[in-house]
Amino acid sequence: MGYSELTREVCLPVKQVANLRPVQVVAVTGGKGGVGKTSICANLGVSLARRGHETMVLDADLGLANLQFQFGLRPRYNLSHVIDGSAKLEDIILSGPAGLKVVPGASGLSHMACLTRAEQAGLIQAFSELTMPLEYLLVDTAAGITPEVVSFACAAQEVVIVACDVPASLADAYALIKVLNLEHQIGRFHLLANMVKGPKEGRRLYEKLLAVTDRFLDVLLSYFGAIPFDPQFHKAVQRQRAVVDLFPRCASAVAFDSLAAELTRWPITSGPSGFLEFFLERSLGAASAGERSQTG
Repeated sequence: MGYSELTREVCLPVKQVANLRPVQVVAVTGGKGGVGKTSICANLGVSLARRGHETMVLDADLGLANLQFQFGLRPRYNLSHVIDGSAKLEDIILSGPAGLKVVPGASGLSHMACLTRAEQAGLIQAFSELTMPLEYLLVDTAAGITPEVVSFACAAQEVVIVACDVPASLADAYALIKVLNLEHQIGRFHLLANMVKGPKEGRRLYEKLLAVTDRFLDVLLSYFGAIPFDPQFHKAVQRQRAVVDLFPRCASAVAFDSLAAELTRWPITSGPSGFLEFFLERSLGAASAGERSQTG
């Protein structure tokens, strides 16, 4: 079953959601584990929230979730309770630093790592029913090229690929881009270099990956930026705090603030891309409103 068929099968009838703008949904992924996706997602979310933006982070590593531990949170409920119907999505949302909203995933539950496509789609659809003010949703995906990773990447408007300057990381980043492009028609990606020695190393890492994607794929790969190797960053992780909250003037915190500023300049897609999306109803509602304003 294709994603367009899946959309028709599980989506509820679209209802107008008044006064709610489209939400910019950004999937943070990378192919290889250990590249720092979760810490990046957490700190980028806090940076956006500190800038006054209504922001939510979602732990989409459904079987081995740990995003909530970046903030020292111990949730009573998580996404497994939404899947089994014992809780609604709004019931499990936690409050993080600077008013950041945190959606905790489940950890240590093997069945959460192998949801059916209908269950994945139902989870994504649940976000369309949230009526709270929201500008940005950052999705921390699992590692690898699993169906869950693909589903969440396809449901986002933007895909950030996190990579480190080691051969395995670059190879896995390319493999993920290739799958998302050739099998799911995603044509735009942003590269974020992590744990680099300086800006030049981050740019060189981007150019390595760009050379391969330009040769073999028809994709647009842009350079999002770089996070430097920073001892303060690791201290913050050990203390279960966001580095931008604990050490706001350190090198990595300054880099996250710059990334947040850059992300807010990305254009927001108001209409659906063709895949089952987070906040599909808001996207369709915004697209319909735009059509009415043009014909009115």
